[in-house]
Amino acid sequence: MLNQSLQQKMQQRLSPLQIQIMKLIEIPAVQLEQRIKEELEQNPVLEEVESDKRADDDEEVDIQDHDNDDPRDTSIEEYLKLEQETPAYKLQTNNYSPDDQRDEVPYSEGASFLEHLEEQIGLQNMTEDEELIAHYIIGNIDEDGYLRREVDQMADDISFATNKDVDSKDVQRVLEIVQRFDPLGVGARDLRESLLLQLRGRNLQDPINNLAYRVIDECFEEFTKKHYEKILKKLRIEEEDDLKDAMEEILRLNPKPGSTYSGSIVKTAQAIIPDFIVEYENERLSFRLNSRNEPQLRLSQTYTDMLEEYMRNKQNQTNEQKEAVTFVRQKLDAAKWFIDAIKQRRNTLHLVMQAIMDYQGEYFIDGDEKKLKPMILKDIAEITGLDASTISRVTNSKYVQTPFGIYSLKYFFSEKMQSTDGDDVSSREVKKILQESIDAEDKRQPIADEKLAEILQEKGYNIARRTVAKYREQLGIPVARLRKEL
Repeated sequence: MLNQSLQQKMQQRLSPLQIQIMKLIEIPAVQLEQRIKEELEQNPVLEEVESDKRADDDEEVDIQDHDNDDPRDTSIEEYLKLEQETPAYKLQTNNYSPDDQRDEVPYSEGASFLEHLEEQIGLQNMTEDEELIAHYIIGNIDEDGYLRREVDQMADDISFATNKDVDSKDVQRVLEIVQRFDPLGVGARDLRESLLLQLRGRNLQDPINNLAYRVIDECFEEFTKKHYEKILKKLRIEEEDDLKDAMEEILRLNPKPGSTYSGSIVKTAQAIIPDFIVEYENERLSFRLNSRNEPQLRLSQTYTDMLEEYMRNKQNQTNEQKEAVTFVRQKLDAAKWFIDAIKQRRNTLHLVMQAIMDYQGEYFIDGDEKKLKPMILKDIAEITGLDASTISRVTNSKYVQTPFGIYSLKYFFSEKMQSTDGDDVSSREVKKILQESIDAEDKRQPIADEKLAEILQEKGYNIARRTVAKYREQLGIPVARLRKEL
């Protein structure tokens, strides 16, 4: 039996302005400039201020500062209040969808990796069918240079797409040609095959190159686990130094041959642009936001005049004029929300950075890591009155320039633990001691986690073996067995 009933439900929905603020808070300074340029291109109501009176490049933000508000905003506010009869759906744009993905800042680069491979097809003595297969193979190579599909699958796909009978042997034959393309190692199905392809490009008559090839070809599993004794025995190597030389040759190979040409290598090479600049002068700590390349924005006078004209002659508008005004009003809403979001982004970043600087003041004076206090997101959230998720967004991908280097904001956050004296110490301090202990170890006999825990305890840090293992993994340091060297 069906029953009908009325039910009230409270549901919190984020406003377009709140969504804008969250998105802008999360992106760093280097991406903010690009994001503002995109908004200027998409919204004709927005204009960049071209004035000699613009603020200094690195202006410090006052949280209560609203001096930059445009005086023309008042009449626009009045207009918006009068025009509430416009349905909400007409004011919605894709700019405010919470599901939008953040686009990365595009970087200029030369020919792409795949284009580099495609160009080499024309240099080969191939038939038309072979060229078709080569293009398909290259289309399935990822940015690291690896082929992630099976030969049989590609043969079936090409046959289906071209209505030709393409055998897996044909694909394999063309693949072997592609695997000779520059850079060596491209088109491999796994790391072992990639390393073998690179070694085949060397003079295998050379004893060391030949031994390096045999290590990967016959002892790859032992190589990955650093079981050198097993390799010496299996390949009947009499001189340990020969294996050491072969290992050095292998370590010179590129595990990701595509990275030489992929866009990621260009991004990595870009200089880090700090979001904050901390200074210590005259025994006083201060900071400012880095807004060097951030355009200042305002509403377009042309469009605001258009709306004011509509307000004076509202009764005499044609349907086309009303539609035009609806469009302008939509863009006006978007422009105001964007400008407000930029302001609130500055204020929020200022508030959070001030709290971090106050909390870690001793460290910012001289850069002594031992003065870093244990600090988690909740600590800064309580100081600022903001939600921990907001603190996480602010600190995500942001950097601060200090007198002793540029650091990620995440660097200043660490867990709290106690020393044997009962004092609170930062996990970062413990990690530094751990790193130093491993750096100083005898690589022929690396120190196990249990022994590392004992060393730290002797230095006054009350730490268990499992915690050592966790910190070691966070530092990207492999287990003792894999750190072993000849």
